[in-house]
Amino acid sequence: MTAPLKHSDPIIVDVALGERAYDIVIGRGVLATLGQRIAALRPGVRTAIVTDRTVAAHWLKPTEAILAEAGIPSSTIVVEEGEGSKTYAGLEKVSEALIAARIERNDLVVALGGGVVGDLAGFAAAILRRGVDFVQVPTSLLAQVDSSVGGKTGINSPQGKNLLGAFHQPVLVIADTAVLDTLSPRQFRAGYAEVAKYGLLGDASFFAWLEANHADIVKGGAAREHAVATSCRAKAAVVARDERETGDRALLNLGHTFGHALEAITGFSDRLFHGEGVAVGMVLAAQFSAELGMLPPDDVTRIERHLAAVGLPTHLQDIAGFAQEGVGDADRLLALMAQDKKVKRGKLTFILMEAIGRAVIAKDVDPARVRDFLQIKLRGRG
Repeated sequence: MTAPLKHSDPIIVDVALGERAYDIVIGRGVLATLGQRIAALRPGVRTAIVTDRTVAAHWLKPTEAILAEAGIPSSTIVVEEGEGSKTYAGLEKVSEALIAARIERNDLVVALGGGVVGDLAGFAAAILRRGVDFVQVPTSLLAQVDSSVGGKTGINSPQGKNLLGAFHQPVLVIADTAVLDTLSPRQFRAGYAEVAKYGLLGDASFFAWLEANHADIVKGGAAREHAVATSCRAKAAVVARDERETGDRALLNLGHTFGHALEAITGFSDRLFHGEGVAVGMVLAAQFSAELGMLPPDDVTRIERHLAAVGLPTHLQDIAGFAQEGVGDADRLLALMAQDKKVKRGKLTFILMEAIGRAVIAKDVDPARVRDFLQIKLRGRG
């Protein structure tokens, strides 16, 4: 697999869901087409933009101007940055603001931001007047390749990640890769974990390509658009087969069972970004797969080496404040995993690996085996 040699025209990825199908538009500068695309989809529509303070400083005024130029009126709702907004209180704030803005069922909510904004705004749209359509304008790498596609929306509970939500598909996704230039290096790396995930779970050649081209992705070369498009195609194909995660869509959660527990135990704080938790979680999933005799140890080493080369955490000890009380508690981590959405009648389900490029759903995993594994990993990197 090779990257394009130069930036190309926008790439369109179709999410094939029948009457609810929609396009993901990918490329540098495609934000400028937002107004005309919305006007074509919904003539005469009004919009409400939901964003966070950090994104608003960079992209709110340009987005408002793009909509205004297309004759589309907009109102704005600004939330605080970070997982702290994905709460009951955050949902109430956005929902009440949408009602106050008189957003009706034939109008559109525009989620301008990263995964938090997309999840929160999408959930608010799903429950507003029993369902208002929305557009995703993801401004983080993680959101462009993962959370903006597929219709999962929701908020966190104090008891776990994304435990409240709804499946609510967007009607359009605009993934402008130039917007990613304003991300901090740490935020960009966190999003890269989800890119690597697609190679690990189902595309060994893509993972090998990432090993060779990750520097150009970070720099913003044509490899970035190729990586985003490849990731979106992979997710769109899975979502088209299994929209509501009754089957193999669960494979997209590689690294997430461990990762979500780590996010919860660190208080959904900036001690551990979502993508960083996924990176550690994917390494743990690979190590656990190897312990069960499913994955060759050389593949585990290769996974760890690549994620570390990008600058992602790969071990529990890499998490900020690891020594703080609670983070190193295997029983507490296991209890948080028991709240995972993939748990069925109290039985743990993990996404494990048989090879790079081949993930599997492992049901009814022995909790005692997981606990023993975590205790070993909490003691050191070995």
